[in-house]
Amino acid sequence: MENKTNIRLTAAEMSCLWTQFINDTLAVCVNTHFLNKVEDKEVSPIIEWTLNEAKNNLSIMNDIFTKEKFPLPIGFTEQDVNTQAPKLFSDTFVIMYLRQMSILAMAASSAALGLVTRPDVVAFHKRVLAKGVELQDKTRELMLIQGTFVRPPYISTPDKVDFVEREQFLAGFFGKKRALTSVEVTHLFLNIQTNAIGKALITGFAQTAKTDEVKQYLLRGKELSQKYIDIFSNFLIKEDLPAPMSWDSSVTDSTTSVFSDKLIMFHISAMIAAGVGNFGMAMAASPRKDLGLKYASLIPEISLYAEDGAKIMIKHGWMEEPPQADDRKDLSKG
Repeated sequence: MENKTNIRLTAAEMSCLWTQFINDTLAVCVNTHFLNKVEDKEVSPIIEWTLNEAKNNLSIMNDIFTKEKFPLPIGFTEQDVNTQAPKLFSDTFVIMYLRQMSILAMAASSAALGLVTRPDVVAFHKRVLAKGVELQDKTRELMLIQGTFVRPPYISTPDKVDFVEREQFLAGFFGKKRALTSVEVTHLFLNIQTNAIGKALITGFAQTAKTDEVKQYLLRGKELSQKYIDIFSNFLIKEDLPAPMSWDSSVTDSTTSVFSDKLIMFHISAMIAAGVGNFGMAMAASPRKDLGLKYASLIPEISLYAEDGAKIMIKHGWMEEPPQADDRKDLSKG
């Protein structure tokens, strides 16, 4: 039998492992701070579990990279977190943050499993997916117990199965607008919630960032997050549906640097990428024209913000370069 672990890593396998490695080094830094400052005895074990699983992931990937003679990514180290800094976020927000991170982990590992083929890499991403599901369960259960879980809005149960008969179903600018579908409500809720979490995270980062350039970039992101929260909430409010809560009060008044500006910029960039993906999915799932076009109009704006962030990271030497294909034209020059 052929030893399939001796097969070279594909570009997809390199990409997925490299990205996961960087993300897990970030998770170690962030959760180390959370664990040092946690006060809630019910929250502490979940943070500790998350931290240990990120370290276990890094150990597994380290073995794979070493076997492949693949340069170990740098990612983030203990130099990127100040363990002596005061508490920056409430324990309630930390659990909500970890729940959001579990959603991103499940999405990333699911996508990876559709691309990877080598047995050891497949097994690793199955592990990441399983741990993401477990973290989602842990955070959801605790939030339900503590009364902090915000459920999506309720709508009436349909009386019968129906089919669309008129193009008015797609309308949204002129004449009578139909009510939002359950799918549209779900995406509006999700995008309000993720922007509310992002806004609180950016608020804490802006208070503690070291360079003025990064502070100004974060404040711009805070304004964009609030803008999107207002836009999406307005769609729900017009349908007499509730919008998710804000997390602004979950940020302490500390201004002591907790994380390096490099880590802050990478973290925000990763969340922006997830946000662009959410907007794209919402646009595809929203047949009502006014709603679909609203998402479409926001994607270029948030993409430009992401590009400006990338320029800052490149300027300061903070953007680690992912694996690249061979430049055949350059190689042919001798």
